[in-house]
Amino acid sequence: MPSSSQLLHEAGLRVTAPRLAVLETLREHPHADVAEVLRRTREGTTTISVQGVYDVLTILAENGLIRRIQPGSSSARFELERGDNHHHAVCRACQVLVDIPCGTGAAPCLDPRPVSGLGFQVDEAEVIYWGLCPRCQAGADAGAAHGAADRAAHPPTQTTPLHHTPK
Repeated sequence: MPSSSQLLHEAGLRVTAPRLAVLETLREHPHADVAEVLRRTREGTTTISVQGVYDVLTILAENGLIRRIQPGSSSARFELERGDNHHHAVCRACQVLVDIPCGTGAAPCLDPRPVSGLGFQVDEAEVIYWGLCPRCQAGADAGAAHGAADRAAHPPTQTTPLHHTPK
């Protein structure tokens, strides 16, 4: 994958420290929400405001460099756009989010005929599978709950716990 500077140049965007920091954060921590992007970006040398993070995420998403994911009523998550047309699975119990490859190998991954019949030209489908991850299934079978330590055992490049915003 090209460097963050190259991605910005290719999109016709100025290369700035906040944009580079956000892209690097998402490269290292896919499926991060705004709070995690802000925290991890500030851990580096970049000082950025909450509004700055929102602004950078918006411009990166509008220019196709990142993808916004919002399963159900959870907070929005972000990942680098890889152009691979993958989908996601979410565990209903522990909220882990996992990347899932396209089932058919090509967009839109579903039969578009019902939508095409309504006059739409379909080029993509966003699929989110819901269920129980293997750890939660094992925990339910054993009658034991698991928490953050078990979620941390999921590979960080493919699975990420979702953070719900309090109501």
